[in-house]
Amino acid sequence: MEVVSRISKWSFYLLLFPVVLGICGWQGWAWWSWAASPVSSARSETAAAGVQVEIPLGTTSQEIGENLEAVGLIRSAKAWDLWYRWLRLQTDEGDFQAGVYQLSPTQSMAEIAELLWLGKVVQTRYTIPEGWNIKQMASYFEAQGFFSAEAFVAATRQNWSSEYPWLPPNLPHTEGFLYPDSYLMPKDAITPDSVVRQMIGEFERVALPVYQQAQQNTSMSLSEWVTLASIVEKEAVVSSERALIAGVFTQRLQLGMRLEADPTVEYGLGIKQTRDRPLTYQQVSTASPYNTYLNRGLPPTPIASPGVASLKATLYPEETDYLFFVARYNGTHIFSRTLAEHNAAIATVENSLFSR
Repeated sequence: MEVVSRISKWSFYLLLFPVVLGICGWQGWAWWSWAASPVSSARSETAAAGVQVEIPLGTTSQEIGENLEAVGLIRSAKAWDLWYRWLRLQTDEGDFQAGVYQLSPTQSMAEIAELLWLGKVVQTRYTIPEGWNIKQMASYFEAQGFFSAEAFVAATRQNWSSEYPWLPPNLPHTEGFLYPDSYLMPKDAITPDSVVRQMIGEFERVALPVYQQAQQNTSMSLSEWVTLASIVEKEAVVSSERALIAGVFTQRLQLGMRLEADPTVEYGLGIKQTRDRPLTYQQVSTASPYNTYLNRGLPPTPIASPGVASLKATLYPEETDYLFFVARYNGTHIFSRTLAEHNAAIATVENSLFSR
């Protein structure tokens, strides 16, 4: 009887297993159907218009799902993650792409995922850091797939004074007047001209009023102001030193001393020094309109795009009797009043480098 009883129990379990499996499968399918369906079936004008959602560069799939769930565009971030994993299994290439999307709660999760996977953005973002020059911007735009570096450089060499009459006359290019910031633009509207126009327009909106408000207190022209600010931008790594560096350069200009700024030499030669490969004596001695070791005064144009902090520091420099500074290669500088102090500071920096 005991053996019969055990067989009966196993028979019952074997009969029950498909039922349980079917119930679990049905519940799983029901959950998935619910999670993947549109959040709203209402075809109202608001739902149809949807909302614009920005996916910043570097956002993970999990973060995207959580954000979409939070704003009510999908039902489940967990389902979104499962769908992402399935998409990754279908192809070795591709991923969700950054940009601004027009999404609606009437779209299914799969429809929203497809838009993000294919990069069907309504707007895209580009970011220009403070201190970049035209060459760096051109390489960036080409790497982003917007347009060629050559096309961007050509756009910066156009005469923009008809649209922006406040620009200094006879500019060879728009170096320094392309305001560094993050920008949004419709994807189908991105061209070299439209990008240059947007950045000059932002300079007009953000930077130009700073100069106009201080015009009575400065003898610098607009071109001189931006040029000096661009050098300060390249030299000042630590924000607390920005006004002091501007003060040193202002002092040297007032005394008729050469600026002797490394970034101007680098710009003129199209190179970038590093801690392991500093500027050589030959490079510093190479003739160039931008070599402030050889030429007095400011270089002929800005050497980079300064941010508003450097622009303001140049107008309101810190009063100082320092005339020299040398970089420690950790972002800070040693400031000196005399050439003898400066040479000692250089020796200190060099000894610290060789001792490593």
